Amino acid sequence: MVTGLSLDDLLTELRRRKWTLYLFGRPDSPDLYAATCRWLTYTDVLIIRDEHHATAYRTPTFPDTDVFRPSVVSWQYGADPLWTLRAVLTIGAPGQADAPFQVLAPAPDAGVPLEMGRPVTIRPTGLVQDPKPKTAW
Repeated sequence: MVTGLSLDDLLTELRRRKWTLYLFGRPDSPDLYAATCRWLTYTDVLIIRDEHHATAYRTPTFPDTDVFRPSVVSWQYGADPLWTLRAVLTIGAPGQADAPFQVLAPAPDAGVPLEMGRPVTIRPTGLVQDPKPKTAW
């Protein structure tokens, strides 16, 4: 359960679940943060735009899918980072009874704008255990 937890607690939970972290922009001053959790045929995406705005969605994933610019989503949510993290960490896994399965057009603010495509720093949390997880987000 993820209710009642702080933003730092939820970010730690995101890393514990092996989400891949992305920093768009310069590493010392990123424009936005993102994270993905890949399933067999879907990807959950979290985008933190600033301390007041975040979006999350689940998108079907095919070999040529750009998960940061979805054409369709099966679930989406937008609020402040705390509530958005809570939401994305509580949706059911694909195939489970409580998993979303709609086909929706993504919200206008879903995804990462094209101009933020480079540079990007990627930190796959599932490959290397960081003994001191950073909570600088």
